[in-house]
Amino acid sequence: MKSKVSLLIAIIGLIILNSCKVEESKNEEVLFVGTYTDNGSEGIYRFHLNLGTGELTNQTLAAKIKSPSYIAFSPDKNSLYAVSEVNDYKKDDGSITTFRVKDTSLVYVEEQSTHGAHPCFVGVSNDGKLVAAANYTGGNVAVYNALENGNLKPSPQIIDHKVLDTTRKAHAHMSSFLNGELIVSDLGLDRIKKYILSNGKFIPSNQKELVVAEGAGPRHFVSSSDEEFLYVINELNSTITMFQKEESKYYGKKTYDTVASDFEGESFCADIHLSPDGKFLYGTNRGENTVVIFKVDKTTGNLELVGRESVKGDWPRNFTIDPTGKYVLVANQRSNNIVVFNRNAENGTLSFVSQVDLPSPVCLKFY
Repeated sequence: MKSKVSLLIAIIGLIILNSCKVEESKNEEVLFVGTYTDNGSEGIYRFHLNLGTGELTNQTLAAKIKSPSYIAFSPDKNSLYAVSEVNDYKKDDGSITTFRVKDTSLVYVEEQSTHGAHPCFVGVSNDGKLVAAANYTGGNVAVYNALENGNLKPSPQIIDHKVLDTTRKAHAHMSSFLNGELIVSDLGLDRIKKYILSNGKFIPSNQKELVVAEGAGPRHFVSSSDEEFLYVINELNSTITMFQKEESKYYGKKTYDTVASDFEGESFCADIHLSPDGKFLYGTNRGENTVVIFKVDKTTGNLELVGRESVKGDWPRNFTIDPTGKYVLVANQRSNNIVVFNRNAENGTLSFVSQVDLPSPVCLKFY
């Protein structure tokens, strides 16, 4: 009888222990951070974000790799792709590295050329079959086919922007898949180029490009959940341009300033994201060192300024919103810290919660 009671107590104990572990795992999110490695960093780092306190803990070096300035997961989260923003992997080429993800640990698979210098972005299609790396100095985009296990086939398609304009210098900055198309923002050409897949290769779509003001420098973009509105953040003139879809084409509607009218000095935009509910739009200003906050009219797409929040650091690069929408995390490249803000879901405002030190953080991705 005693043995049965002991066994029952042991089973109950295991159930309680497992339930506690489940509860603990639900109370945190895993964050991966890409860095520049010329300032003491060694590659990709992993943190845990406590959803109750907003603190980042358990800092771990997840992978040693040279200057992984942008990282992206496959849709099934089984693979992570990291571009090394260098020009010496091979002559004048950067590289892209594939990692297998096992229980939030990264296992090296392979490294290959991006066929262009200083890759600064990697995008993955919704089905995980295509991976596109944007080469900033190379002025081109490498589009890889991914196998079922996430490995990238060699010999990607190279889309060369350098041949498109003889007077300006191509700088491909973001390569993302949207509504069956490959969209590439080119900071040097002041264009957002659009490509469609035809017979296994990308060719210019019916609407070949979107145009922003000369010298604006389109860097990153984000679309509304229904893809009716596209918001482009322009690095060089510190603005956000809103495009609206009419039938199958996007047309520029309005442009909004991201820095305060009384700000003195240079400032350059970096990243842009919508809140999970689509009600607020956020962008980072490097120089003014703020996150600009806009309220979104979901019917017209128009933006209304809510305000700006100091990033508690210098040179905010990439930022992210956690999956619950509760926190905004900002990577401050020059002050070597990641700052966590609480996000007010009702009015979109941000309030400082915590920060951690890390050399040259530039890309934040939740697992």
